[in-house]
Amino acid sequence: MNWRIITWYIGVSMLFVAALMAVSGIIALCTPGDESRVLLLLSAFLTGNVGFFPLIFVRKGRHKMTFRDGNCIVVGSWVLACLFGMLPFLFYGHEFTPINALFESVSGFTTTGASILNDIEALPRGLQFWRISTAWVGGIGIVTLFSMLTIGTDKSALSKAEISNVARDAFAGEESSSFASKMILTYISLTIVTFFSLKLTGMGWFDAATNAMSACSTCGFCTRNTSIAFYANPAAEIILTVAMLAAGIHFGILFLAFLRGRPKYIWKSEIIKVFISLVGLAIVVVTVDLLINGHYSSFWTALRDASFQVASISTTTGFATHDTTLWPPLSMSTLIICSLICGCSGSTSGGIKIDRAILAAKGIFRKMRLTVSPNSVYFVKVDGKAKSEEQISDAYGYIFCYLLIVVVFAAINIASGLDFTTGVTASIACIGNVGPGFGDVGSMSNYAAFPSILKATGMIEMLIGRLEIFPALYLLLSVTQRH
Repeated sequence: MNWRIITWYIGVSMLFVAALMAVSGIIALCTPGDESRVLLLLSAFLTGNVGFFPLIFVRKGRHKMTFRDGNCIVVGSWVLACLFGMLPFLFYGHEFTPINALFESVSGFTTTGASILNDIEALPRGLQFWRISTAWVGGIGIVTLFSMLTIGTDKSALSKAEISNVARDAFAGEESSSFASKMILTYISLTIVTFFSLKLTGMGWFDAATNAMSACSTCGFCTRNTSIAFYANPAAEIILTVAMLAAGIHFGILFLAFLRGRPKYIWKSEIIKVFISLVGLAIVVVTVDLLINGHYSSFWTALRDASFQVASISTTTGFATHDTTLWPPLSMSTLIICSLICGCSGSTSGGIKIDRAILAAKGIFRKMRLTVSPNSVYFVKVDGKAKSEEQISDAYGYIFCYLLIVVVFAAINIASGLDFTTGVTASIACIGNVGPGFGDVGSMSNYAAFPSILKATGMIEMLIGRLEIFPALYLLLSVTQRH
């Protein structure tokens, strides 16, 4: 591996993190009595120095970046961003012990939204904005942001390492050099539209901005202790539901549909049709279940909460308008399934992704047909494109690895003293970057009571899930491989 170019690019990523810290510090400066201004600016100074060091003393060189180099840059950038992102929390203290500060930072950058805070509203405004900022920059990807500054093979290597193959399908016919910029343009546009829409519902500018950033990053961090339930605002809930579902759709499709004026792409996509259909089915199941079991007397209230919670969990956002741990078993089971499959590749959503689920399901169906008619020829197609055996095998392999990780970490949780429901759903929530689960980590609860060892394993799961498993495995093999 070319450590010179790796160090140089990781330095650039640290400068982006420092810039966001500085913006949060400026917001703190503009807020009278905000005690986080000094610690945010100090954190920005320290992080910025770390970022500048390789740019000054390490020459980038003209070496061609390999996939291994790009993969190392991606993993290294995420890990260091989380480590330096904890500094404002650590300097602030209070609930932020070292392990808690790191947990909150990792949860934000991976857009998981799992928190250790019991009193979010006690945080100064500058620190609250930094907390949301980690989620917003984590949503689009640190490396995707600075890959716009690169050219040629460097950009291609970074794009391949940061974004999975299935996420690039919508731009298959275009130059890969424009992929990152289009993703970011779509992301920023969606955030701005959501912000102004929330502002029109009467929400304050700060809450509108932070909730828009959190919804579009599908993180679910909120500035209120009771999440979106605090506002009791049906119009805001509808806007956030639409924003979360949009953020769970491939940004390539959103770009072509709305920024290029081709809305037909939304309705032509088999993947989006299946995703929206499954979300709609889950909403119907939960609504009927809540009414039958007497949890709601009003159909519209049940539909309102069911729609919001299904959209929130199926996009791995984690916002809440109700304590879902009080819901009947069928509703909880439906939400657990939603938190496993989740949104589309190329979105800010985590989880297995509906693309892989469709591909794997069609691959299994083809095997069944070939068993009945072994001499026949069947092709697996998704969105009208034939998929190779390698792509189908990749989907099988990813889903197997994903579920294996869920089982292993669930076993660790249960062996460490958590009850079965909490242990299993916490594992699903961390690997899928969902945030809330059930039991002691429900939609109105947090991870504060977890022992340090489980907070550490939870952070490992969050990072593995955000990196979509294989980059972390590639790096491990690269480090341990003997030449």
